[in-house]
Amino acid sequence: MDFAVFTEPFAAYPVLHKRVLSVLQALPDDVQRDFLDDPRFGTAIDNYKPGQGWTLFMPTPGPPGEGSRLVVLRPKLEIATEGFAKYIIAHEFAHAFLHNGGWGEITDVEEAADALAASWGFHKP
Repeated sequence: MDFAVFTEPFAAYPVLHKRVLSVLQALPDDVQRDFLDDPRFGTAIDNYKPGQGWTLFMPTPGPPGEGSRLVVLRPKLEIATEGFAKYIIAHEFAHAFLHNGGWGEITDVEEAADALAASWGFHKP
């Protein structure tokens, strides 16, 4: 599958770019297809600057329960350990896949994202 549109925001960060692509390619086919088929799903690099704030453009939310599914990653994931960085990336993708909700019987959104990321092979360090 072609994930270029999701990896392009990280072009200035070659290690992060590679990590994002690696995580995307490791996700189950149904998750990949869900992201590729939803125009509200996307990725962005956090461009926060102290004293200035940050600029972020998000797709317009849809009907209730169908908000934007933008995954924003920080540049410091470029220099983090590979295992930690991939866990964070997968965790954030899990939030997007779950629409920031629960997973099965797990109702806490952070625990749900951790559990789903772990089921994909990306365990919390």
